[in-house]
Amino acid sequence: MLEIFPAIDLNNGNAVRLHKGEIQSAITYGDPYEFAKYFEKIGAKWLHIVDLNGAFQGSPQNFEVIKKITTHTNIRVQIGGGIRTEEHIQAYLKLGVSRIILGSIALQDQDFAIKMSQKYPIAIGIDAKNGKVAIHGWQKTENILAKDFAASFKNTAVEAIICTDISRDGTLNGINIPFSIEIAKQSNKYCIASGGFNNIENLKLLQQEFAQHKIDGGVIIGKAFYEKQIDLERLFQTI
Repeated sequence: MLEIFPAIDLNNGNAVRLHKGEIQSAITYGDPYEFAKYFEKIGAKWLHIVDLNGAFQGSPQNFEVIKKITTHTNIRVQIGGGIRTEEHIQAYLKLGVSRIILGSIALQDQDFAIKMSQKYPIAIGIDAKNGKVAIHGWQKTENILAKDFAASFKNTAVEAIICTDISRDGTLNGINIPFSIEIAKQSNKYCIASGGFNNIENLKLLQQEFAQHKIDGGVIIGKAFYEKQIDLERLFQTI
């Protein structure tokens, strides 16, 4: 069974969604705390948060919002965006965050990421443009294949891999399922598919493919909820 991760992208304290990671495309949807309460109410066990300001600036920028969510809800939070140091990780864990997502730093200093995974609940965010890893808020693409990067975490303490096909993100064109399966197989980790989720058929197909390949994982749902393409409450009732 796929775990559903409702998503909140934070920009200046607001819940927003982007198109293909472009900050100028940001659409503001409202108060992230209110969304977090709603997600908890309808049955979500996890909340996926990206600090967009942090991703672009290289250090966490939305602590107060995160603190409000972790203090006043019981939903488990995984967060990424600008987390570059052990101090950043510790600060989030003190707020009650359940899992830390390392992205750019995991590529720039993989030894650091692996070391942190031995001490803290760490996921690795692998975001890809044309199959290659993108970092720094998706502004820079490195000359390393996402599947090879995923494979390098196979025998580590990393809890999960979150894989995003940037070309699908915010487009409502459907999750890139073959890409997600490849990342899951290469890493042999719990795999959370992200980028482009659009409807219940997409969910069922992803679920079938993961089951066929004996993959444990989840899916991040963002814009499809905010743009009312899917009834998330009903979805939680049926899974």
